[in-house]
Amino acid sequence: MKKSFQSTVYVIFVIVTFITLAKSFMVYENPFSFYENPLVWLALIGFVLVVVLKEVVNVLAIKRATELQNEKDGIVPEPSNAWIQKLLKSWTKAKAIEEEQEIVLDHDYDGIRELDNSLPPWWIYMFYATIIFAVVYLVRFEVLDGDNQVVEYNKAVAEAKAALNKYKATAKDLITAENVTLLTDAKDLSRGRAVFNLNCASCHQKDGGGSIGPNLTDEYWILGGGIKNVFATISNGGRDGKGMIAWDKTLKTADIAKVASYVLTLQGSTPAVAKAPQGEIWTEE
Repeated sequence: MKKSFQSTVYVIFVIVTFITLAKSFMVYENPFSFYENPLVWLALIGFVLVVVLKEVVNVLAIKRATELQNEKDGIVPEPSNAWIQKLLKSWTKAKAIEEEQEIVLDHDYDGIRELDNSLPPWWIYMFYATIIFAVVYLVRFEVLDGDNQVVEYNKAVAEAKAALNKYKATAKDLITAENVTLLTDAKDLSRGRAVFNLNCASCHQKDGGGSIGPNLTDEYWILGGGIKNVFATISNGGRDGKGMIAWDKTLKTADIAKVASYVLTLQGSTPAVAKAPQGEIWTEE
């Protein structure tokens, strides 16, 4: 057992030393990224296997030598699992079959005899633990009026909302329906057109005339026009149960702002085939 422990410590020490040296001398940003430097991983795995195999062979050799010496000296070693048997006995206080006569009671029911076994210590300790827990719980929540699960949940939600609002107020690149602005730069609109053709043209046509989705070239809007409404519609999706899916999990907010700005450039254009108006006329306030 002592030699096995020493071998384990030795293996761990050698592996940690190898990793430290590799980290010190490698010029890669992350030398232990398999994709960045697979040779380091292969070397580490091979090195660990060699070290572990060496220690296993060493331990087995010492164990065999000890067994041969014990046989020569006439020593009968304890079974390898003797410590497990001792642990189980200490945690159950069970009597061996040969010792059961010591705890047999006088009760006899149709040949069935009763043993006066003690309760296992682990069971008794768990029972004591439940009593202690019950007392602490009673004092904490009934006497001192501590927060229950509902109150703790509401507090956690309130803290999360406060942290989110603080993040939104200070984040520079966070775009929402409240702070989005109409983009007019040619580069932004070009990106918006590319994203539109890739994701939106299948329902609205490349020229915005509409197909499954509504016509984007007229002045009629189902969920409102303007950059803020169009951004919100793309982000959150169309009407419940029908209409466009929400794209906020697929597209970045910056790309949604560019798509929304590009969509507004389609207003007043003449598509090849224009779908009938849907929604109501929307005018900028």
